Amino acid sequence: MAVQGGTASERVLADRARYVARGVAASPVVVARAEGARIWDVDGRGYVDFAGGIGCQNTGHNFPAAVAAVHEQVDRYLHQCFMVAAYEPYVDVCRRLAELSPCTGAEQRSVLVNSGAEAVENAVKIARSATGRPAVVVFDYAFHGRTLLTMTMTSKVVPYKQGFGPFAPEVYRVPAPYPYRGVSTDAALEALHHLFKADVDPAAVACVVLEAVQGEGGFIPMPADYLKELRAVCSEHGIVYVDDEVQSGIGRTGPVWAVEHAGVEPDLVVSGKSLGGGLPLAGVTGNAAIVDAVPPGGLGGTFGGNPVACAAALAVLDEVATSAFRARADAVGARVRARLEEIAARVPEVGEVRGLGSMLALELVSDPATKAPAADLVKRVAALALERGLLLVTCGLYGNVIRILVPILAEDADVDEGLDILEASLVAGSAGAS
Repeated sequence: MAVQGGTASERVLADRARYVARGVAASPVVVARAEGARIWDVDGRGYVDFAGGIGCQNTGHNFPAAVAAVHEQVDRYLHQCFMVAAYEPYVDVCRRLAELSPCTGAEQRSVLVNSGAEAVENAVKIARSATGRPAVVVFDYAFHGRTLLTMTMTSKVVPYKQGFGPFAPEVYRVPAPYPYRGVSTDAALEALHHLFKADVDPAAVACVVLEAVQGEGGFIPMPADYLKELRAVCSEHGIVYVDDEVQSGIGRTGPVWAVEHAGVEPDLVVSGKSLGGGLPLAGVTGNAAIVDAVPPGGLGGTFGGNPVACAAALAVLDEVATSAFRARADAVGARVRARLEEIAARVPEVGEVRGLGSMLALELVSDPATKAPAADLVKRVAALALERGLLLVTCGLYGNVIRILVPILAEDADVDEGLDILEASLVAGSAGAS
């Protein structure tokens, strides 16, 4: 029974505590509506949104073209299961993904699923089927999902892995470049070659799975020279190169795919989050010779490629492929980065400003010399920002990174207001720490 009295938010949160599993992370914000880069709670308070549902709103909340497409599709049918009765929205999304694919091969195929984790898992299934090999290579600071396999592939114990073992076999991990923490391209490549000598024969490796910009790990962009060398290593050993762009893709960094910055062609690309414009949709796209190694019936799912989500995705893909969207993404990225650099110059706890395009972050440290992670400061800044009307999400292995996921189609005034609040919260949080 709901608690009587109090604010609308308090009543919903009381019911949340009563009925929702404790393991689902809690937020004090109860949303009533959202538009563009703003949300309003059930008590009428507004917030600038720098979280975007964790990277799911690159085109903004209630993107008009996606909303219109959803309304039109809803009047036709809500669900069919593509394996029972095919429908055009699924085929059309696969066609658009083929047209926009960064992958190797003249022909591209896709399978559509519900979530990024499901897509990563299907990418591994495809690679294993295509190569006949069992092993998977992943990287420090990776996040690939919360299923058993993708949780194994993820590089963070708390809260994602603690108490959930045993984990999936044949998953091997090596460092990825992280220049701020002293891991160079050369060091990361040396570690990969050492792995192939010490732990797993490259002839047994089905795929290497890497985010072009590591998301939950701390918004760490992979250097172009590393991606090019990784591509060469995969080609040399017949390993499928899987580019996980669940968070960095769909225009987040400017081009449709972040890997395009490096001019590198993976074999498979994994999409999700913003693909559905706010509806659950993800996919695996890539070289037809690899994807079609799986026989009929080997891929699929009841709700994968839901027609309503596909309708929204078509509107999103049409938008993010335009030159106007790319120009806006570049402009937002430049605007945010310039301001973050200004903030870093005034707040010594900002150890690094980093990212690619408009996928940007601040890594906070308690001591610039030792680079000791300042996780408590990040928590304090996020709480202060929320009090001031800015929704932030954090990340990083040590929880000391603030990530910026403002919708790319946000108004300049919303971007600037959010950055003003962020700066004020950083200054106040830093003062509280001293």
